[in-house]
Amino acid sequence: MDFAELQEIGDRERKRQKSIRVHCCTSTGCQAANSVGVQRNLENAVEQIGLSDRVEVIGVGCMGFCGRGPLVQVDPNDLLYEEVTIEDAASIIEALKGEKAKPTQGDLEHPFFSRQMPIVRKHSGKIDPERIEEYIAVGGYESLYKAIYEMTPGQVVEEISKSGLRGRGGGGYPTGLKWATVAKMPGQQKYVICNGDEGDPGAFMDRSVLESDPHQVLEGMAIAGYAIGANYGYIYVRAEYPLAIKRLEKAIQQAKKYGLLGSQIFDSPFDFKIDIRIGAGAFVCGEETALIQSIEGKRGNPVTRPPYPAESGLWECPTLINNVETFANIAPIVKEGADWYAQIGTDNSKGTKVFALTGKIRNNGLIEVPMGITLREIVEEMGGGVPDGEVKAVQTGGPSGGCIPASLLDTPVDYDSLAAIGSMMGSGGMVVMDKDTNMVEIARFYMEFCRGESCGKCVPCRAGTVQLYELLSKIINKEANRNDLEKLEALSHMVKETSLCGLGQSAPNPVLSTLKYFQQEYLDLI
Repeated sequence: MDFAELQEIGDRERKRQKSIRVHCCTSTGCQAANSVGVQRNLENAVEQIGLSDRVEVIGVGCMGFCGRGPLVQVDPNDLLYEEVTIEDAASIIEALKGEKAKPTQGDLEHPFFSRQMPIVRKHSGKIDPERIEEYIAVGGYESLYKAIYEMTPGQVVEEISKSGLRGRGGGGYPTGLKWATVAKMPGQQKYVICNGDEGDPGAFMDRSVLESDPHQVLEGMAIAGYAIGANYGYIYVRAEYPLAIKRLEKAIQQAKKYGLLGSQIFDSPFDFKIDIRIGAGAFVCGEETALIQSIEGKRGNPVTRPPYPAESGLWECPTLINNVETFANIAPIVKEGADWYAQIGTDNSKGTKVFALTGKIRNNGLIEVPMGITLREIVEEMGGGVPDGEVKAVQTGGPSGGCIPASLLDTPVDYDSLAAIGSMMGSGGMVVMDKDTNMVEIARFYMEFCRGESCGKCVPCRAGTVQLYELLSKIINKEANRNDLEKLEALSHMVKETSLCGLGQSAPNPVLSTLKYFQQEYLDLI
Protein backbone atom coordinates (compact mmCIF):
# COMPACT_ATOMS: atom_id res chain seq x y z
CA MET A 1 0.00 0.00 0.00
CA ASP A 2 1.20 3.53 -0.79
CA PHE A 3 -0.05 6.89 0.47
CA ALA A 4 -2.45 7.34 -2.45
CA GLU A 5 -4.11 4.03 -1.64
CA LEU A 6 -4.43 5.04 2.02
CA GLN A 7 -6.11 8.28 1.01
CA GLU A 8 -8.39 6.41 -1.38
CA ILE A 9 -9.60 4.19 1.48
CA GLY A 10 -10.32 7.31 3.54
CA ASP A 11 -12.14 9.03 0.68
CA ARG A 12 -14.23 5.93 0.00
CA GLU A 13 -15.19 5.67 3.68
CA ARG A 14 -16.19 9.34 3.89
CA LYS A 15 -18.41 8.95 0.82
CA ARG A 16 -19.99 5.81 2.32
CA GLN A 17 -20.98 7.59 5.52
CA LYS A 18 -24.50 8.99 5.63
CA SER A 19 -25.32 12.62 6.34
CA ILE A 20 -26.64 11.93 9.86
CA ARG A 21 -24.73 9.63 12.20
CA VAL A 22 -26.23 8.50 15.49
CA HIS A 23 -23.38 7.56 17.81
CA CYS A 24 -24.22 5.05 20.53
CA CYS A 25 -21.55 4.41 23.17
CA THR A 26 -20.63 0.72 23.32
CA SER A 27 -17.74 0.89 25.78
CA THR A 28 -17.78 -1.21 28.94
CA GLY A 29 -19.53 1.32 31.19
CA CYS A 30 -22.42 1.93 28.82
CA GLN A 31 -22.64 -1.74 27.84
CA ALA A 32 -23.26 -2.49 31.52
CA ALA A 33 -26.36 -0.31 31.21
CA ASN A 34 -27.55 -2.15 28.06
CA SER A 35 -26.24 0.22 25.39
CA VAL A 36 -26.05 -2.73 22.98
CA GLY A 37 -29.83 -3.07 23.29
CA VAL A 38 -30.18 0.68 22.79
CA GLN A 39 -28.09 0.49 19.62
CA ARG A 40 -30.19 -2.37 18.27
CA ASN A 41 -33.43 -0.44 18.90
CA LEU A 42 -31.99 2.68 17.28
CA GLU A 43 -31.14 0.67 14.16
CA ASN A 44 -34.63 -0.82 14.08
CA ALA A 45 -36.20 2.62 14.49
CA VAL A 46 -34.21 4.01 11.54
CA GLU A 47 -35.63 1.29 9.30
CA GLN A 48 -39.19 1.52 10.63
CA ILE A 49 -39.38 5.30 10.36
CA GLY A 50 -37.88 5.19 6.85
CA LEU A 51 -34.67 7.15 7.34
CA SER A 52 -32.21 4.50 6.15
CA ASP A 53 -31.19 6.61 3.16
CA ARG A 54 -29.69 9.39 5.30
CA VAL A 55 -29.30 8.10 8.87
CA GLU A 56 -26.92 5.44 10.19
CA VAL A 57 -26.39 4.19 13.74
CA ILE A 58 -22.76 3.69 14.80
CA GLY A 59 -21.46 1.84 17.84
CA VAL A 60 -18.65 4.06 19.11
CA GLY A 61 -16.23 4.22 22.01
CA CYS A 62 -16.44 6.18 25.25
CA MET A 63 -17.89 9.70 25.12
CA GLY A 64 -16.62 10.48 28.61
CA PHE A 65 -19.74 11.21 30.63
CA CYS A 66 -19.74 7.68 32.05
CA GLY A 67 -22.01 8.38 35.02
CA ARG A 68 -24.86 9.37 32.66
CA GLY A 69 -24.72 6.40 30.30
CA PRO A 70 -25.85 4.97 28.04
CA LEU A 71 -25.03 8.01 25.91
CA VAL A 72 -26.24 8.71 22.40
CA GLN A 73 -24.98 11.63 20.32
CA VAL A 74 -26.34 12.78 16.97
CA ASP A 75 -23.89 14.26 14.47
CA PRO A 76 -23.93 16.86 12.92
CA ASN A 77 -26.87 18.06 15.04
CA ASP A 78 -24.71 18.12 18.21
CA LEU A 79 -27.47 16.53 20.27
CA LEU A 80 -26.46 14.50 23.30
CA TYR A 81 -28.88 12.18 25.09
CA GLU A 82 -28.13 10.81 28.55
CA GLU A 83 -29.28 7.69 30.41
CA VAL A 84 -30.95 6.40 27.26
CA THR A 85 -33.16 3.33 27.59
CA ILE A 86 -34.25 0.95 24.85
CA GLU A 87 -37.70 2.58 25.03
CA ASP A 88 -36.14 5.97 24.22
CA ALA A 89 -34.61 4.84 20.93
CA ALA A 90 -37.63 5.51 18.72
CA SER A 91 -38.16 9.05 20.01
CA ILE A 92 -34.49 9.93 19.32
CA ILE A 93 -34.89 8.86 15.69
CA GLU A 94 -38.30 10.53 15.41
CA ALA A 95 -36.65 13.78 16.55
CA LEU A 96 -34.58 13.69 13.36
CA LYS A 97 -37.83 14.27 11.43
CA GLY A 98 -38.49 17.41 13.45
CA GLU A 99 -40.61 15.91 16.18
CA LYS A 100 -39.84 16.71 19.81
CA ALA A 101 -37.33 14.43 21.53
CA LYS A 102 -38.38 12.79 24.78
CA PRO A 103 -35.12 11.46 26.32
CA THR A 104 -33.01 13.55 28.68
CA GLN A 105 -30.77 15.83 26.67
CA GLY A 106 -27.26 16.64 27.79
CA ASP A 107 -25.45 19.94 27.37
CA LEU A 108 -22.33 19.80 25.18
CA GLU A 109 -21.55 23.37 26.29
CA HIS A 110 -21.23 22.24 29.92
CA PRO A 111 -17.71 22.76 31.33
CA PHE A 112 -17.37 18.97 31.58
CA PHE A 113 -17.12 18.99 27.78
CA SER A 114 -16.10 22.55 26.89
CA ARG A 115 -13.03 22.63 29.17
CA GLN A 116 -11.57 19.49 27.64
CA MET A 117 -8.77 19.41 25.05
CA PRO A 118 -8.93 16.04 23.30
CA ILE A 119 -5.75 14.72 21.71
CA VAL A 120 -5.59 11.15 22.93
CA ARG A 121 -9.41 11.01 22.95
CA LYS A 122 -9.97 13.09 19.82
CA HIS A 123 -11.73 10.26 17.96
CA SER A 124 -13.28 8.52 20.97
CA GLY A 125 -17.06 8.49 20.67
CA LYS A 126 -16.87 9.65 17.06
CA ILE A 127 -15.66 6.62 15.10
CA ASP A 128 -16.45 2.92 15.11
CA PRO A 129 -13.44 1.34 16.87
CA GLU A 130 -14.03 -1.93 15.03
CA ARG A 131 -13.68 -0.39 11.54
CA ILE A 132 -10.17 0.56 10.48
CA GLU A 133 -11.65 2.46 7.54
CA GLU A 134 -13.20 5.00 9.92
CA TYR A 135 -9.83 5.59 11.57
CA ILE A 136 -8.18 6.03 8.17
CA ALA A 137 -10.94 8.46 7.17
CA VAL A 138 -9.96 10.82 10.00
CA GLY A 139 -6.26 10.70 9.07
CA GLY A 140 -5.25 7.43 10.66
CA TYR A 141 -1.84 5.93 9.76
CA GLU A 142 -0.79 9.09 7.91
CA SER A 143 1.69 9.80 10.71
CA LEU A 144 3.23 6.34 10.28
CA TYR A 145 3.65 7.00 6.57
CA LYS A 146 5.18 10.41 7.31
CA ALA A 147 7.65 8.88 9.77
CA ILE A 148 8.76 6.16 7.34
CA TYR A 149 9.07 8.28 4.20
CA GLU A 150 9.72 11.82 5.39
CA MET A 151 11.79 11.33 8.55
CA THR A 152 14.79 9.31 9.64
CA PRO A 153 14.50 7.25 12.84
CA GLY A 154 16.69 9.83 14.56
CA GLN A 155 14.42 12.66 13.46
CA VAL A 156 11.39 10.87 14.90
CA VAL A 157 13.17 10.47 18.25
CA GLU A 158 14.19 14.13 18.14
CA GLU A 159 10.60 15.21 17.41
CA ILE A 160 9.29 13.28 20.41
CA SER A 161 12.04 14.77 22.58
CA LYS A 162 11.25 18.32 21.44
CA SER A 163 7.57 17.82 22.16
CA GLY A 164 8.30 17.45 25.88
CA LEU A 165 6.05 14.39 26.18
CA ARG A 166 6.56 12.56 29.47
CA GLY A 167 5.49 9.00 30.24
CA ARG A 168 1.81 8.89 31.15
CA GLY A 169 2.10 5.70 33.20
CA GLY A 170 2.88 7.59 36.39
CA GLY A 171 6.63 8.07 36.55
CA GLY A 172 6.70 10.98 34.12
CA TYR A 173 10.05 10.00 32.58
CA PRO A 174 10.86 11.99 29.40
CA THR A 175 9.61 9.85 26.51
CA GLY A 176 12.13 11.11 23.97
CA LEU A 177 15.04 10.37 26.31
CA LYS A 178 13.79 6.82 26.83
CA TRP A 179 13.42 6.32 23.06
CA ALA A 180 16.89 7.74 22.42
CA THR A 181 18.43 5.40 24.99
CA VAL A 182 16.92 2.30 23.37
CA ALA A 183 17.71 3.54 19.86
CA LYS A 184 21.45 3.79 20.54
CA MET A 185 21.71 0.33 22.11
CA PRO A 186 23.55 -2.23 19.96
CA GLY A 187 21.93 -5.44 18.80
CA GLN A 188 19.76 -6.66 15.96
CA GLN A 189 16.72 -7.50 18.09
CA LYS A 190 14.78 -4.86 20.01
CA TYR A 191 11.23 -4.80 21.33
CA VAL A 192 8.42 -2.31 21.94
CA ILE A 193 6.01 -3.02 24.80
CA CYS A 194 2.74 -1.20 25.47
CA ASN A 195 1.85 -1.41 29.16
CA GLY A 196 -1.93 -1.78 29.38
CA ASP A 197 -1.92 -3.37 32.84
CA GLU A 198 -4.03 -0.63 34.39
CA GLY A 199 -4.78 -1.66 37.96
CA ASP A 200 -5.30 1.42 40.13
CA PRO A 201 -8.65 1.47 41.96
CA GLY A 202 -10.87 4.04 40.28
CA ALA A 203 -8.80 4.20 37.08
CA PHE A 204 -10.15 3.28 33.64
CA MET A 205 -8.36 5.63 31.24
CA ASP A 206 -6.29 3.09 29.31
CA ARG A 207 -9.19 0.68 29.06
CA SER A 208 -11.28 3.40 27.45
CA VAL A 209 -8.56 4.34 24.95
CA LEU A 210 -8.06 0.70 23.92
CA GLU A 211 -11.81 0.16 23.58
CA SER A 212 -12.47 3.44 21.76
CA ASP A 213 -9.50 4.02 19.46
CA PRO A 214 -7.19 0.98 19.34
CA HIS A 215 -5.58 1.96 16.02
CA GLN A 216 -4.12 5.17 17.47
CA VAL A 217 -2.20 3.04 19.98
CA LEU A 218 -1.07 0.57 17.30
CA GLU A 219 0.10 3.42 15.08
CA GLY A 220 2.06 4.95 17.96
CA MET A 221 3.74 1.62 18.66
CA ALA A 222 4.69 1.17 15.00
CA ILE A 223 6.20 4.66 14.88
CA ALA A 224 8.17 3.83 18.02
CA GLY A 225 9.39 0.60 16.43
CA TYR A 226 10.62 2.51 13.39
CA ALA A 227 12.32 5.13 15.57
CA ILE A 228 14.28 2.73 17.80
CA GLY A 229 14.94 -0.06 15.28
CA ALA A 230 12.49 -2.66 16.63
CA ASN A 231 10.43 -5.02 14.50
CA TYR A 232 8.28 -6.60 17.19
CA GLY A 233 5.87 -5.27 19.77
CA TYR A 234 3.69 -6.60 22.56
CA ILE A 235 0.59 -5.12 24.15
CA TYR A 236 0.21 -6.35 27.72
CA VAL A 237 -3.45 -6.05 28.75
CA ARG A 238 -5.07 -7.28 31.94
CA ALA A 239 -7.58 -10.10 31.50
CA GLU A 240 -10.29 -8.03 33.21
CA TYR A 241 -10.54 -5.96 29.99
CA PRO A 242 -12.20 -8.44 27.58
CA LEU A 243 -13.74 -5.77 25.33
CA ALA A 244 -10.39 -3.97 24.96
CA ILE A 245 -8.71 -7.28 24.08
CA LYS A 246 -11.40 -8.13 21.53
CA ARG A 247 -11.14 -4.77 19.79
CA LEU A 248 -7.34 -4.86 19.83
CA GLU A 249 -7.33 -8.30 18.24
CA LYS A 250 -9.69 -7.07 15.52
CA ALA A 251 -7.65 -3.89 14.98
CA ILE A 252 -4.41 -5.86 14.57
CA GLN A 253 -6.05 -8.19 12.03
CA GLN A 254 -7.42 -5.24 10.05
CA ALA A 255 -4.06 -3.42 10.07
CA LYS A 256 -2.34 -6.58 8.81
CA LYS A 257 -4.93 -6.93 6.04
CA TYR A 258 -4.15 -3.44 4.75
CA GLY A 259 -0.39 -3.87 5.14
CA LEU A 260 -0.14 -1.32 7.95
CA LEU A 261 1.36 -3.91 10.30
CA GLY A 262 3.52 -6.90 9.41
CA SER A 263 6.14 -7.04 6.67
CA GLN A 264 7.20 -4.18 4.39
CA ILE A 265 4.80 -1.58 5.78
CA PHE A 266 3.82 0.94 3.07
CA ASP A 267 6.05 -1.05 0.68
CA SER A 268 9.11 -0.01 2.71
CA PRO A 269 11.84 -2.20 4.25
CA PHE A 270 10.28 -1.60 7.69
CA ASP A 271 8.65 -4.61 9.35
CA PHE A 272 6.65 -4.41 12.56
CA LYS A 273 4.46 -7.08 14.12
CA ILE A 274 2.34 -6.77 17.27
CA ASP A 275 1.05 -9.51 19.57
CA ILE A 276 -1.18 -9.31 22.65
CA ARG A 277 -0.21 -10.77 26.00
CA ILE A 278 -2.98 -11.09 28.59
CA GLY A 279 -2.10 -10.48 32.23
CA ALA A 280 -3.62 -12.45 35.09
CA GLY A 281 -4.62 -9.43 37.17
CA ALA A 282 -1.50 -8.91 39.27
CA PHE A 283 -1.13 -5.20 40.11
CA VAL A 284 2.64 -5.58 40.44
CA CYS A 285 2.85 -6.49 36.73
CA GLY A 286 2.27 -2.84 35.96
CA GLU A 287 5.91 -2.41 37.07
CA GLU A 288 7.98 -2.72 33.92
CA THR A 289 10.41 -5.44 34.99
CA ALA A 290 7.61 -7.58 36.46
CA LEU A 291 5.67 -7.09 33.23
CA ILE A 292 8.65 -8.32 31.21
CA GLN A 293 8.93 -11.39 33.43
CA SER A 294 5.25 -12.11 32.83
CA ILE A 295 5.55 -11.82 29.03
CA GLU A 296 8.45 -14.26 29.19
CA GLY A 297 6.15 -16.76 30.91
CA LYS A 298 7.65 -16.35 34.35
CA ARG A 299 6.12 -15.25 37.64
CA GLY A 300 5.56 -11.50 37.55
CA ASN A 301 8.21 -10.42 40.04
CA PRO A 302 10.18 -7.17 39.74
CA VAL A 303 13.93 -7.52 39.26
CA THR A 304 16.75 -5.32 40.44
CA ARG A 305 17.75 -2.39 38.22
CA PRO A 306 20.19 -1.66 36.62
CA PRO A 307 20.32 -2.96 33.99
CA TYR A 308 17.20 -1.11 32.89
CA PRO A 309 14.91 -2.54 30.21
CA ALA A 310 16.29 -0.03 27.71
CA GLU A 311 19.58 -1.92 27.92
CA SER A 312 18.46 -5.45 28.80
CA GLY A 313 14.74 -6.08 28.84
CA LEU A 314 12.57 -8.67 27.13
CA TRP A 315 14.68 -11.80 26.58
CA GLU A 316 17.71 -9.64 27.51
CA CYS A 317 17.23 -7.42 24.45
CA PRO A 318 16.90 -3.61 24.48
CA THR A 319 13.24 -2.88 25.17
CA LEU A 320 11.09 0.24 25.05
CA ILE A 321 8.14 0.29 27.46
CA ASN A 322 5.49 3.01 27.44
CA ASN A 323 1.90 2.92 28.57
CA VAL A 324 -1.26 3.14 26.45
CA GLU A 325 -1.78 6.89 26.77
CA THR A 326 1.85 7.65 25.92
CA PHE A 327 1.64 5.72 22.65
CA ALA A 328 -1.71 7.34 21.85
CA ASN A 329 0.04 10.74 21.86
CA ILE A 330 2.67 9.75 19.29
CA ALA A 331 0.72 9.92 16.02
CA PRO A 332 -0.72 13.40 16.78
CA ILE A 333 2.77 14.70 17.64
CA VAL A 334 4.29 13.35 14.43
CA LYS A 335 1.39 14.74 12.39
CA GLU A 336 1.15 18.22 13.96
CA GLY A 337 4.76 18.66 15.03
CA ALA A 338 6.63 18.95 18.31
CA ASP A 339 6.19 22.73 18.52
CA TRP A 340 2.39 22.37 18.40
CA TYR A 341 2.40 19.88 21.28
CA ALA A 342 4.97 21.81 23.34
CA GLN A 343 2.68 24.87 23.38
CA ILE A 344 0.15 22.93 25.45
CA GLY A 345 0.61 22.54 29.20
CA THR A 346 3.34 23.94 31.44
CA ASP A 347 7.11 24.35 31.15
CA ASN A 348 7.89 20.90 32.58
CA SER A 349 4.60 19.11 31.87
CA LYS A 350 3.64 19.35 28.23
CA GLY A 351 0.44 18.28 26.53
CA THR A 352 -2.77 16.94 27.99
CA LYS A 353 -3.63 14.26 30.53
CA VAL A 354 -6.59 11.89 30.64
CA PHE A 355 -8.18 11.45 34.07
CA ALA A 356 -10.85 9.15 35.41
CA LEU A 357 -12.87 11.54 37.58
CA THR A 358 -14.72 9.44 40.16
CA GLY A 359 -15.90 9.39 43.75
CA LYS A 360 -18.27 11.84 45.47
CA ILE A 361 -18.73 14.02 42.42
CA ARG A 362 -21.75 15.10 40.38
CA ASN A 363 -20.22 14.58 36.95
CA ASN A 364 -18.03 11.51 36.82
CA GLY A 365 -16.30 10.03 33.82
CA LEU A 366 -13.28 10.54 31.60
CA ILE A 367 -11.78 13.94 30.92
CA GLU A 368 -8.76 15.07 28.92
CA VAL A 369 -7.39 18.42 30.05
CA PRO A 370 -4.25 20.50 29.40
CA MET A 371 -1.53 20.18 31.99
CA GLY A 372 -1.55 23.11 34.40
CA ILE A 373 -5.30 23.23 34.93
CA THR A 374 -6.05 23.39 38.66
CA LEU A 375 -7.71 20.72 40.74
CA ARG A 376 -10.44 23.23 41.59
CA GLU A 377 -11.29 23.76 37.92
CA ILE A 378 -11.53 20.01 37.40
CA VAL A 379 -13.48 19.16 40.55
CA GLU A 380 -15.78 22.16 40.94
CA GLU A 381 -16.30 23.39 37.38
CA MET A 382 -16.01 20.26 35.23
CA GLY A 383 -17.07 17.80 37.91
CA GLY A 384 -19.77 20.04 39.36
CA GLY A 385 -18.54 19.58 42.95
CA VAL A 386 -19.85 17.04 45.44
CA PRO A 387 -23.61 16.37 45.51
CA ASP A 388 -24.03 17.36 49.17
CA GLY A 389 -21.69 19.63 51.08
CA GLU A 390 -18.09 20.42 50.19
CA VAL A 391 -15.00 18.69 48.88
CA LYS A 392 -12.84 17.30 51.66
CA ALA A 393 -10.00 15.76 49.66
CA VAL A 394 -8.95 14.62 46.21
CA GLN A 395 -6.83 11.53 45.83
CA THR A 396 -4.63 11.36 42.73
CA GLY A 397 -2.31 8.61 41.58
CA GLY A 398 -4.18 5.58 42.93
CA PRO A 399 -2.50 3.52 45.68
CA SER A 400 0.75 5.27 44.78
CA GLY A 401 -0.62 8.77 45.23
CA GLY A 402 -1.63 11.05 48.05
CA CYS A 403 -4.78 12.62 49.45
CA ILE A 404 -4.87 16.35 48.76
CA PRO A 405 -6.97 18.53 51.11
CA ALA A 406 -9.56 21.02 49.88
CA SER A 407 -7.29 23.88 50.97
CA LEU A 408 -4.90 22.93 48.14
CA LEU A 409 -7.46 22.67 45.34
CA ASP A 410 -5.82 25.59 43.54
CA THR A 411 -2.74 23.41 42.92
CA PRO A 412 -1.96 23.06 39.20
CA VAL A 413 -2.23 19.55 37.87
CA ASP A 414 1.27 18.79 36.64
CA TYR A 415 4.04 16.41 37.62
CA ASP A 416 6.08 18.81 39.75
CA SER A 417 3.22 20.58 41.55
CA LEU A 418 1.54 17.35 42.65
CA ALA A 419 4.83 15.85 43.80
CA ALA A 420 5.56 18.98 45.84
CA ILE A 421 2.42 18.46 47.97
CA GLY A 422 2.99 14.74 48.55
CA SER A 423 0.93 13.25 45.74
CA MET A 424 1.63 12.29 42.14
CA MET A 425 0.09 12.28 38.68
CA GLY A 426 0.01 8.52 38.50
CA SER A 427 -1.72 6.95 35.53
CA GLY A 428 -4.71 9.29 35.92
CA GLY A 429 -7.06 8.19 38.66
CA MET A 430 -8.73 11.09 40.49
CA VAL A 431 -11.06 10.22 43.38
CA VAL A 432 -13.08 13.00 45.06
CA MET A 433 -14.05 12.67 48.73
CA ASP A 434 -16.58 14.61 50.79
CA LYS A 435 -16.92 15.54 54.47
CA ASP A 436 -18.29 12.11 55.38
CA THR A 437 -15.08 10.36 54.28
CA ASN A 438 -12.87 8.99 57.04
CA MET A 439 -9.33 9.66 55.87
CA VAL A 440 -7.78 7.05 58.15
CA GLU A 441 -10.05 4.43 56.65
CA ILE A 442 -9.07 5.63 53.19
CA ALA A 443 -5.40 5.15 54.06
CA ARG A 444 -6.18 1.64 55.34
CA PHE A 445 -8.15 0.82 52.18
CA TYR A 446 -5.18 1.61 49.95
CA MET A 447 -2.79 -0.19 52.29
CA GLU A 448 -5.02 -3.26 52.21
CA PHE A 449 -4.85 -3.13 48.41
CA CYS A 450 -1.05 -2.84 48.37
CA ARG A 451 -0.69 -5.56 50.99
CA GLY A 452 -2.68 -7.95 48.85
CA GLU A 453 -0.90 -7.02 45.63
CA SER A 454 2.68 -7.19 46.95
CA CYS A 455 4.60 -9.92 45.15
CA GLY A 456 6.43 -10.71 48.40
CA LYS A 457 9.91 -10.67 46.88
CA CYS A 458 11.39 -7.99 49.15
CA VAL A 459 10.95 -7.86 52.93
CA PRO A 460 10.13 -4.12 53.29
CA CYS A 461 7.08 -4.40 51.04
CA ARG A 462 6.05 -7.93 51.99
CA ALA A 463 6.20 -7.37 55.75
CA GLY A 464 5.99 -3.59 55.90
CA THR A 465 2.63 -3.26 54.16
CA VAL A 466 1.17 -5.88 56.52
CA GLN A 467 2.46 -4.04 59.59
CA LEU A 468 1.21 -0.70 58.27
CA TYR A 469 -2.23 -2.20 57.68
CA GLU A 470 -2.29 -3.63 61.20
CA LEU A 471 -1.24 -0.31 62.73
CA LEU A 472 -3.97 1.51 60.80
CA SER A 473 -6.52 -1.06 61.97
CA LYS A 474 -5.32 -0.61 65.54
CA ILE A 475 -5.83 3.16 65.25
CA ILE A 476 -9.29 2.80 63.68
CA ASN A 477 -10.29 0.42 66.47
CA LYS A 478 -9.17 3.03 69.04
CA GLU A 479 -6.58 0.68 70.50
CA ALA A 480 -3.51 2.77 69.61
CA ASN A 481 -1.43 5.40 71.41
CA ARG A 482 0.95 8.15 70.32
CA ASN A 483 3.84 5.68 70.09
CA ASP A 484 1.86 3.75 67.49
CA LEU A 485 1.31 6.93 65.51
CA GLU A 486 5.05 7.64 65.54
CA LYS A 487 5.75 4.06 64.55
CA LEU A 488 3.27 4.38 61.66
CA GLU A 489 5.13 7.36 60.23
CA ALA A 490 8.59 5.87 60.74
CA LEU A 491 7.59 2.55 59.18
CA SER A 492 6.04 4.37 56.21
CA HIS A 493 9.34 6.09 55.47
CA MET A 494 11.26 2.82 55.86
CA VAL A 495 9.01 0.96 53.40
CA LYS A 496 9.16 3.88 50.97
CA GLU A 497 12.95 4.10 51.01
CA THR A 498 13.94 0.43 51.01
CA SER A 499 11.44 -1.45 48.82
CA LEU A 500 12.64 -3.02 45.60
CA CYS A 501 10.08 -1.61 43.15
CA GLY A 502 7.56 1.17 42.70
CA LEU A 503 4.76 -0.71 44.43
CA GLY A 504 6.47 -0.73 47.83
CA GLN A 505 8.19 2.61 47.28
CA SER A 506 4.87 4.37 46.77
CA ALA A 507 2.53 2.26 48.94
CA PRO A 508 2.96 4.51 52.03
CA ASN A 509 2.02 7.70 50.13
CA PRO A 510 -1.68 7.67 51.14
CA VAL A 511 -0.62 7.14 54.77
CA LEU A 512 1.97 9.92 54.76
CA SER A 513 -0.31 12.40 52.99
CA THR A 514 -3.22 11.77 55.36
CA LEU A 515 -0.88 12.04 58.34
CA LYS A 516 0.31 15.38 57.01
CA TYR A 517 -3.00 16.96 56.06
CA PHE A 518 -5.53 15.15 58.26
CA GLN A 519 -3.52 14.43 61.40
CA GLN A 520 -6.36 15.47 63.68
CA GLU A 521 -8.41 12.52 62.45
CA TYR A 522 -5.63 10.21 63.65
CA LEU A 523 -5.33 12.03 66.98
CA ASP A 524 -9.07 11.75 67.55
CA LEU A 525 -8.76 7.97 67.39
CA ILE A 526 -5.88 7.41 69.84
